[in-house]
Amino acid sequence: MTLTSQHGNDDRPGQRGAEFSGAIDRLKALRQSLAPTAGRIADFIIANAADVIHMSVTEVAERAGASEGSVIGLCQSLGARGFQQVKLALARDLVKPVQFIHEDLLPTDTMEAVIDKVFQSDLNALQDTMKALDVAAMQRAVDAIRAASRVEVFGIGSAATIAEDANYRLLRIGIPSRASVDSHVQAITASLCTPDVAVITVSHSGSTIETLTATRLAKEAGATTIVVTNFGKSPILAHADIVLNTLARETQFRTEAMTSRIAQLAVIDALIAGLALADLDRSTATIAKTFEVLSSKRV
Repeated sequence: MTLTSQHGNDDRPGQRGAEFSGAIDRLKALRQSLAPTAGRIADFIIANAADVIHMSVTEVAERAGASEGSVIGLCQSLGARGFQQVKLALARDLVKPVQFIHEDLLPTDTMEAVIDKVFQSDLNALQDTMKALDVAAMQRAVDAIRAASRVEVFGIGSAATIAEDANYRLLRIGIPSRASVDSHVQAITASLCTPDVAVITVSHSGSTIETLTATRLAKEAGATTIVVTNFGKSPILAHADIVLNTLARETQFRTEAMTSRIAQLAVIDALIAGLALADLDRSTATIAKTFEVLSSKRV
């Protein structure tokens, strides 16, 4: 099995997460029988469980002096499907239940406090992302899309809505585009890419099996791959020609991505605005034409 088919799915959390628990206890029970590399990984996870919840498989591998495959192999030897399932198990052991809804909330919070905390979290994500976003990378993304014959957009789970929004916005300014949010369609579409195609992949974690595989296939087919992902080391970076970073304090154990979606939408907004300004006449003409078409659908 290749590495890209083994990663946990951070954008579509643990389909079988409830079936696996007690990760630390399992690691301690197996520790004496583990090979040296697996032992280092186990020791790192046991000693840094609270931090591992927020880390990617790439980061754990580097900190433990091992490969990503070794980390995943250890997780599977525990009875988990992969690294993400181990993280979910760690979270259930260490995290307060309310934090699965939103990291900063407390069970005693009033509605006013809930609104304040959620909005403040979103504002922080936007401000941090604006600082982290590479202007030169954004310009390269604009240039790559303008030079492409068409754009393919990939997203799974909570990233699917972002991918579909990006596709809609590209079409509105006259750029041929298609969104694929089904894993099988993504794989087929990616494998059929050509060097004149630009691919946009949206993945907060950069570890999601489906989008990771699709991005790799697209790059191998010669397409220019543009990845919108959170700042940090993740497997998808190995298959990205251009990286547009978000910087959302999204906890990996959350049942749904929240602040990451706000940051991703802002990055897409900036990308679309850059593309529209780069070809203003075509963009405005297409927007006007599509506005007339959509107006007929309003009462």
